[in-house]
Amino acid sequence: MRLTTKGRFAVTAMLDLALRESRGPVTLAGISERQGISLSYLEQLFGKLRRNALVTSTRGPGGGYTLAREADDITVAQIIVAVDEPVDATQCAGRENCHDNHRCMTHDLWTDLNATLFNYLSNVTLGGLVRQHKAKETSVIHDKRVPEQVAGAA
Repeated sequence: MRLTTKGRFAVTAMLDLALRESRGPVTLAGISERQGISLSYLEQLFGKLRRNALVTSTRGPGGGYTLAREADDITVAQIIVAVDEPVDATQCAGRENCHDNHRCMTHDLWTDLNATLFNYLSNVTLGGLVRQHKAKETSVIHDKRVPEQVAGAA
């Protein structure tokens, strides 16, 4: 399966943005620092995300990026497609020339996998990822408190 850094970084940056935008526009410099993604790379990705109406930008002091619509209305597939990331398990990019300029025997298998993966990513929303992330954070905080509570009860 070929999902490169571009798609992974775009989804990570969008999740970072979704987690923080309630406090106002989020700067790319902040995302860069938190996620360890080059600022110039984020600028390229967010240009594409903006052109695909997934984010909006605000200029000036206090400026940055916000989601262009609700997180529950943005899918991971939309993010990946917006940054021109191919989700393609075939060797031929669907051209059916994978084996000596002919269709390989397993072409349909990989094409079906592409459709299944795209369908899965189309059903995962940014809002769902935000809720999942917050639930894990809450779980970690709760797990850290349990030993202290047990020690205090003894």
